[in-house]
Amino acid sequence: MRPPGREGPTGAARHQRAYASAVIEIMRFRLPPGADQAAFLAADRRVQEEFAYRQPGLLRRTTARGQDGGWIVIDLWRSAADADACDARWEADPVTQAFMALLDRSSVTTERFEQLE
Repeated sequence: MRPPGREGPTGAARHQRAYASAVIEIMRFRLPPGADQAAFLAADRRVQEEFAYRQPGLLRRTTARGQDGGWIVIDLWRSAADADACDARWEADPVTQAFMALLDRSSVTTERFEQLE
């Protein structure tokens, strides 16, 4: 039941319209040999809480580890402009730079995809 005064699309139609121009960004990386995984997970949690979800246009962020030891961070952005604006802030933020210092920098790659309607 929708509250009074809340007309508009519902269900799948609302979801499709809300994310029609969404951008999915995937960062792939590895941790260096002998890395402290607990320290990495704590740094990732700090990025999530103190940086990522404070960025305009970020809809979702998740981190996952593969069976081969590789890692990914997947961000779902409202638009490419929102993702670009975050990229500019990422390089200067102490929380994100502490996170990046724990990665094998030579393994880091980032890809962007546009969500299909």
